[in-house]
Amino acid sequence: MDLGCGDGALLLDLVKDRSIERIIGIDQSRAAIEALRHRLAAFDADLRERVTIRLGSMIEPQEHDRQIDLAVMCETIEHIAPSDLSRLEKAVFIQLMPATILISTPNREFNDLLGVPSHRFRHPDHRFEWDRSEFCAWASRVAGRCGYDVDMSDLGGAHPLLGGPSQMAVFRKAA
Repeated sequence: MDLGCGDGALLLDLVKDRSIERIIGIDQSRAAIEALRHRLAAFDADLRERVTIRLGSMIEPQEHDRQIDLAVMCETIEHIAPSDLSRLEKAVFIQLMPATILISTPNREFNDLLGVPSHRFRHPDHRFEWDRSEFCAWASRVAGRCGYDVDMSDLGGAHPLLGGPSQMAVFRKAA
């Protein structure tokens, strides 16, 4: 499940992998969902039939979504209000409860190297941005409360002091 799939950058790569039985893309932008449907139309019918695209919110999953193995939030968590993080945690980690959850988000520490002024975020729609210690602390708290183990890593290389431009947490349901 691609939570915040947008116009399908990740989803359209995943659909090519025939070992993936079913892919669900959810986004709250009607325009993004329509763009994804248009892009998906270029694929063979046998690939398209494995994909479900739905207008919706990552903080309000549907009951029928409970049978997923992997939930991905690729550079999307920073687009929700900090006050909605607890709703996200409940929706993804407790209601959906997939075996694996992958969350990537910008690393605020890297912004200076990208020329982003300290008083701004990388994207005007970002509601917050975490540095590595903040993201790690959040991920560790959620993992502990919800029965997951978590591994943290830098994405896009790693500056010796600032880490990577993005960061990732991989949560795996504890045995």
